[in-house]
Amino acid sequence: MNKASKICYGTLSLSPLQCSYSLQEKTSLLLYAFQKGINFFDTAELYGNYDILRELIKNINRKDIYISTKSYAYSRDTLDESILKALTEMGTDYLDVFMIHEQESIHTFRGHYTAIERLQELKALGVVKNIGISTHFHEAVRDVGTQKEVDIIHPIFNEKGIGIVDGNISQMKDSLKLVKSFGKKVLGMKPLGGGHLTDDPIRSLRFSFESPLIDWTAVGMRYREEIDFNLSVLNNDSGHELLLDSINRKPRRLDIAEWCSGCGACLSKCQHGALQLIDGKCLVDPDKCVLCSYCATACRDFCIKII
Repeated sequence: MNKASKICYGTLSLSPLQCSYSLQEKTSLLLYAFQKGINFFDTAELYGNYDILRELIKNINRKDIYISTKSYAYSRDTLDESILKALTEMGTDYLDVFMIHEQESIHTFRGHYTAIERLQELKALGVVKNIGISTHFHEAVRDVGTQKEVDIIHPIFNEKGIGIVDGNISQMKDSLKLVKSFGKKVLGMKPLGGGHLTDDPIRSLRFSFESPLIDWTAVGMRYREEIDFNLSVLNNDSGHELLLDSINRKPRRLDIAEWCSGCGACLSKCQHGALQLIDGKCLVDPDKCVLCSYCATACRDFCIKII
């Protein structure tokens, strides 16, 4: 992972949960990013977009990129199912990083430990190169990130701590300092706070890009202008303003379709209290929503999207 690009392409933004682009349009964005120097790509079983990584691999040398994915596997069997799905659907025989998704504490880690044990076996075989966890909790970073089985931590990290469920950015920094002292690597996520830190995106991106606590930053990108802008910020290049003006004309928001039945299943998926039922319909509070799209996975009628 030493040669993985500082910017990791977060492909949640190109998943059916958030994007209606064609497979060709999505793949062209990944290829464009790769040509610009981004060689690290993050996905997840939840995102349902392994096909775009498969198409990317068809067009380049697999050894020239790094792929991270994750699932909610909790046992040997469910882990094997997730690994097989990832390898088969992406058309690769190894994964650079595999994470257990959305760990909340040492207790959830222990509850998933048979999956971790299986990951260690697969790591010994070279099928998985690095084992990790993703989390929105600073205590999970602190308590799980120091475990010997874990190589990489994937936490929320932005200047205002938006999305950190159990604390603030100061506490997250303290937890990350601890895991870094154990030699662990960190892939930060949501540097723009799910779209809520776009008043000064240059400052917000640099907060993550320039932090000694963060090895790589996963950024969701749906337009070439976003790819160019993020790279220009990383490299301190000129041309920010024109790119930013173009990006700002492309707003994103969580949209709940009119056919919402008000079943309430999505509410339990939202860790940030951004959803509520009013008059039999689900409504979103944009000040609390971090655009993670996890609520969309609980919607039986597929009426929740980021547009």
